[in-house]
Amino acid sequence: MLKTTAILKEELKDYGNPDMKIHRMVESGELYRICPGWYETDPGIMPAQLAGIVHRPSYLSFEYALSYYGLIPERVVIYTSATYGQRKRTSFVNHFGRYDYQNVPENVYPLGLTQPDWPYGSRLASPEKALCDQLYKMPPAKSRSKFPDLLFESLRIEEEDFYQLDLNKLKSLAAQYKKKNLHYLEEML
Repeated sequence: MLKTTAILKEELKDYGNPDMKIHRMVESGELYRICPGWYETDPGIMPAQLAGIVHRPSYLSFEYALSYYGLIPERVVIYTSATYGQRKRTSFVNHFGRYDYQNVPENVYPLGLTQPDWPYGSRLASPEKALCDQLYKMPPAKSRSKFPDLLFESLRIEEEDFYQLDLNKLKSLAAQYKKKNLHYLEEML
């Protein structure tokens, strides 16, 4: 169960020093610190479900989402998320794993998101949105003719899987980004 410092202090108000009690609970494994001000009591929670708590606003995307949907063959152990309005890429490490956050343009941030049946309201990019986000952060293909190599060799997406995506949704999303890779994707579609 997710708890804030304020909730814990209220629950522990009968202790002489609630902050010290919280510290001891973390040391003993009764509580797990997620990020400043937030704790989890369930050591077995799926770590991806916490990504939206570690840094707000954010949604899971990039390599994590592509792996989640089976579009890339690698198993991703870093919970990669998109955010906006940040000056630089941000990372957090806690008991549950490593969480990386990278900017996407504010105008595309709310597009193409799903709400999995997870606690705490974490959001996940659709497969099409995750691919667009990933292409946004990658160095541009050297030319339009080299773009398929980026998709099918560098990212290792199977062509069959790529063409099973909603290509209309993919094209519509790609048009919202102002990056060469997304322009090449639009042209390819």
